[in-house]
Amino acid sequence: MIKIAKVENRYKSPGPQPNGLQAAADGLWCIDQGNMKVYRSDWETGEVQFEADTDTEHSSGITLGGGYLWVASTFELKIAKLDPLSGKTVEKYDSPGSGVVAWVPQTDDAKVTGAHGLEWGEDGHLYVATPPSQMIHVMDVDSWQEVRRFRAPGLRVHGLAWAGDGTLWVSDTSAGTINRLDIEDGRVWEVIRLEAPNEVHGLTIRDGVLWYCDAATCDVGRLVVD
Repeated sequence: MIKIAKVENRYKSPGPQPNGLQAAADGLWCIDQGNMKVYRSDWETGEVQFEADTDTEHSSGITLGGGYLWVASTFELKIAKLDPLSGKTVEKYDSPGSGVVAWVPQTDDAKVTGAHGLEWGEDGHLYVATPPSQMIHVMDVDSWQEVRRFRAPGLRVHGLAWAGDGTLWVSDTSAGTINRLDIEDGRVWEVIRLEAPNEVHGLTIRDGVLWYCDAATCDVGRLVVD
């Protein structure tokens, strides 16, 4: 059975094109693909508590882990490791699964892009959602080697968020769905659908409730399922 999510928009993002979210105790982190700024906002009011420029390009995903911020620099084909106190880059790594997305003509001059959603795992690995490969790539951040990968359903994999049972919520922006996946084999356990025209780009979870951002409208809000 597919459940329908009720969208409760809370406020507008501080930047022009929010594309990645990460829940934290001290606020809601957001990376913007328009101005490449990282923000941390108050959960209730959306008031910006911290902001910094990043040297990423068309940034599309963000997470916290191992003492760092991680940002998908999509057009640069890199994953950036940032100092969370300053936004300064500590290191950059090649984005796994880079290539040409499936919904554009596969010509020689088609633009190559990289990762979108990111999520830090309890296993200390970085989970990377990459639209060109339509995979979730599980990366060892010390060696930057791929531990494993599993298929993401749909055309345009984007935001990631952990469910409380160790499964992973994965959004498909084009289909307007969020799928709960087994992280070993990609099995789909549950599907949530949004009513158009809402689109899920960034995705995170707080107290068991999914939060999303829409790059087209700048809306930030909750996805409530009865």
